[in-house]
Amino acid sequence: MRINNSKVKNTIVSVYFILIVLAIVFATIFKAFSDLTSNPSLTFIIITSGFGLLFLLVHFISKYFEYDSDGVKVVVKNSGLLLSDSFNYREKVLEFEKIDLYAYKFNNYLVYRTLTFYFKDSRNKRKGETFNVTLVPGKKRRYIRQSLSKMIKTNKNSQKINE
Repeated sequence: MRINNSKVKNTIVSVYFILIVLAIVFATIFKAFSDLTSNPSLTFIIITSGFGLLFLLVHFISKYFEYDSDGVKVVVKNSGLLLSDSFNYREKVLEFEKIDLYAYKFNNYLVYRTLTFYFKDSRNKRKGETFNVTLVPGKKRRYIRQSLSKMIKTNKNSQKINE
């Protein structure tokens, strides 16, 4: 099963565009914020830091997610949405065999969602890797959950047969 959230890229570009337009609008009507404080430089710092925090929040949340469980191995990939074609500075790739998976967990925070894979590495040591699935739609998360549950069930049945 192959799942990704490639359709979200246009939405994130639109959000960045709206943030930039709002920053320009607030900069042009800067005088309207003089009611906040009498010091114009403090008002400028407050507005700039607010937009900076919003920009960083969107940057932190916006990641491309790809899940591929076709074949013997599972491949999971996270990378940045913007500038990811030229700079892969935020890319994270995990590749493991299906029989090594023993658990997974979805975590839902306020504005951030993660998927953690628990698997055995080549030295039979248990490891966990976390991926950002914030922008993956709920329907696709359900498909991932079904696929992973099926793998774990198959692994438990094969362990019972081997024992």
